Amino acid sequence: MEQAVNGMSQKLNVLRAGVLGANDGIVSTAGIVIGVAGATTNTMTLVISGLAGLVAGALSMGGGEYVSVSTQKDTEKAAVELEKAELRDDYEGEVNELAKIYEKNGLSEELARKVAVELMNKDALKAHAAAELGVNPGDFVNPWHAAFSSMISFTIGAILPFLCIALIPGSMRVLFTVIAVLFALGLTGYISAKLGGAPAWPAILRNVLVGALTMTITYTVGHLI
Repeated sequence: MEQAVNGMSQKLNVLRAGVLGANDGIVSTAGIVIGVAGATTNTMTLVISGLAGLVAGALSMGGGEYVSVSTQKDTEKAAVELEKAELRDDYEGEVNELAKIYEKNGLSEELARKVAVELMNKDALKAHAAAELGVNPGDFVNPWHAAFSSMISFTIGAILPFLCIALIPGSMRVLFTVIAVLFALGLTGYISAKLGGAPAWPAILRNVLVGALTMTITYTVGHLI
C-alpha cells in the first residue's frame, strides 16, 4: 500500500512539473512575441522571433534540468558509496544507527533493533540508503528523462503563443494572442493547484497576473524601441 501511495505521489509530481514547464513555455514565448509585436507588424519577423524563443527556451530548460538532476544523481551516488564504506568498516555501529532512526519514527527500542537487524540481513545498503538518504541504490534519478520532459513540456506551452502570433491576421494578432495566453495560464494555474491539492483561484489569479504583467512590459518595451 505504501509503495502504491509513493508511486502515485511521484506520478503526480511529474505531472505537476510538466504543467509548470508548459506554463513557463507560455509566459516566456508570449513575452517574446508580444514584445516584438510592439515594435513591428512584420509577420516573418514575428515568426522568426517566436520560433527562436521557443527553441532557445526549450533547450535552456532541458539543459538546466539535465545539469541540476545530474548534480543530484552524483550527490546520491557519493552518499551511497559513503554508506558502503561505513557498512564495511563498522557494521554493528550502522545497525545501531538504523535502529535509532526507527526509534525516532515511533518504534520501541526492542522492535526498532529487531527491524534494523532483519532489514540489514536482507540488504544492508538498501535499508540504510532508504532510511537515511531516501534513495534506492539501484534506481538513481535519470537526468536525460528530466531534460527531455522539461523540453517537451516547455515546447507544448510555447506552441500556443507562437501559433497565435503567426497565424492570426495583423489587426487582431496581439489582442487574440493576449486573450489565448491568459486563458491558457488560467488553465495551467487551475490544473497545478488541483494536482497539489491547493485552492484554485489564488493559483489562477497569480498565473494570469504574471502573464499579463509580462506581456504588458515586453509590449511597452518593444513599442518604445
